[in-house]
Order: sequence, then structure tokens, then C-alpha cells
Amino acid sequence: MAHHKSAQKRIRQTAKRRLENRYYGKTTRNAIRKYMALTEVSEAQAQMGNVISMVDKLAKRNQIHKNKASNIKSKIMLHLNNMKK
Repeated sequence: MAHHKSAQKRIRQTAKRRLENRYYGKTTRNAIRKYMALTEVSEAQAQMGNVISMVDKLAKRNQIHKNKASNIKSKIMLHLNNMKK
């Protein structure tokens, strides 16, 4: 148990941030799964910008590495291009 005020505040802040990070990470993963399940090109084009934006925000917040974000975005684009063929 923390005895200093600053340590107690740090515990509160960490818990809040962890909860927010879990929410954004899980929401983004679900959005990617839904996007990859799409079969129509028009729907995929409409959703692509939103999903890429979510991935970029995770990378900006350092929740995922920037190279992982690039790999995810590449797979998103490949999925769209393969549907167009």
C-alpha cells in the first residue's frame, strides 16, 4: 500500500490510463477484424480511412510500435486491392 500522496496519485493515474489504453487497443483490433471480414469494395473503401486513423492514433500514443502500425496499414491496403481484382 502506498503511503505517500504522490504514490497514491500515481496509482490512480496509472489505473485510469491502463483502462483507456485497453479500450482504444481493443476497439481498434475489433475495427480491423470487421474491416478484414468485409467483402464489398465500396464498404471497404468507406471504412478504410477510419481504421487507418485508429491505427495511426495507437502508434502516436506509443501503444503499438510505428513499424507494426505500418504493417497493419499495409495489410489493410492489400485487402482492399485484392478485393478490387
